[in-house]
Amino acid sequence: MDQSMSAAADFSVARDDDRDGASGGGGQVLRFTGDLSLSRLGDLPARLSRQDGDIAAIDLSQVERIDTIGAWVIHRFARERQARIEGLSGDGQNLLEQVQAADQPVQMRPQSHSAFRRVLGEVGEASAQAGRTALGLLAFMGETMIAFWGVMRHPSRFRFNATVQRFEVVGVSALGIIGLMSFLIGVVIAQQGAVQLRQFGAEAFTINLVGRISMRELGVLMTAIMVAGRSGSAFAAQLGTMKLTEEIDAMRTIGVSPMEALVLPRTIAAVMLMPLLGFYASITAIIGGGLLCWFALGIPPVAFVSRIREVVPITDVYVGLIKAPVFGAIIAVAGCFQGMQVKGDAEQVGLKTTSAVVQAIFMVIVVDAFFAVFFEQIGWI
Repeated sequence: MDQSMSAAADFSVARDDDRDGASGGGGQVLRFTGDLSLSRLGDLPARLSRQDGDIAAIDLSQVERIDTIGAWVIHRFARERQARIEGLSGDGQNLLEQVQAADQPVQMRPQSHSAFRRVLGEVGEASAQAGRTALGLLAFMGETMIAFWGVMRHPSRFRFNATVQRFEVVGVSALGIIGLMSFLIGVVIAQQGAVQLRQFGAEAFTINLVGRISMRELGVLMTAIMVAGRSGSAFAAQLGTMKLTEEIDAMRTIGVSPMEALVLPRTIAAVMLMPLLGFYASITAIIGGGLLCWFALGIPPVAFVSRIREVVPITDVYVGLIKAPVFGAIIAVAGCFQGMQVKGDAEQVGLKTTSAVVQAIFMVIVVDAFFAVFFEQIGWI
């Protein structure tokens, strides 16, 4: 029936025992007529709210049309008055059943008032996330090794220009900040060491402290931290932006492997340049310590260099050069991995960049601790 020609929604009241052949127990029956749709309801809900007396049943057999709003009005009234609904069939009955099924109380998640349980839950969630990240990072490292093996088998696929460009970004552009940082660290180590050793009249051993700790530990470790903050974050931001702009998906579509074109050049550059940067940082730190010893302790540069040659064994140089490429691989893989995880919106780029730096520095320090134990066990102390 045309909705504009249908009658407005209305109802009448009768006794339950007055219906044809019915004996319902003396309650009232509401018999609805017309169009129970939103446009024809009018003031029907207000009139229903003013209806007094016990309602035994709601008769919808004479209703011409009913929509979701009408079905909700009838269902709500029947629920409040605990009345039965009858007379609908076909689509109308299905609609009413759907409304009744949807009318369920919202199950609110109970709030835990135990601080211990809340902290325990957060620790568990963080641990699970750390485990998933570790597995993903391990898988990504495997993909990098597979890509490297593929390039070894097919040298024509090696991106020479991209790798050389990464050399400049990771290495040459970082010489200034790494040199300045290492020089100042050498000065601080020499100054603090001299202050403490002066109490025992052993200022001369400041040279031993500066030489060994710079060449063995701090030179390469501080370089790794600087490269992680500078280059690792850049790797994550660059790949994350490319992921958002769907450039990486486009590369896969045209048959170019993102691992070979994007990840491998950055990893190779970091692995190859970290030993050079670490050695450069160690020498710069020693120079800074030597200048402090010259001005503060009166040890001339010639004596300082001669003493350095005596107290710093060649194994300390080997230790730094062995750790450096491992640190470079960790930084590059962590940065590229987090960059490839970006999805959704631009905010993810910042979050993943931060995660890349934190993850790389954390793993570098953990691996450095393992190296310290390992070299101590083999006698390189």
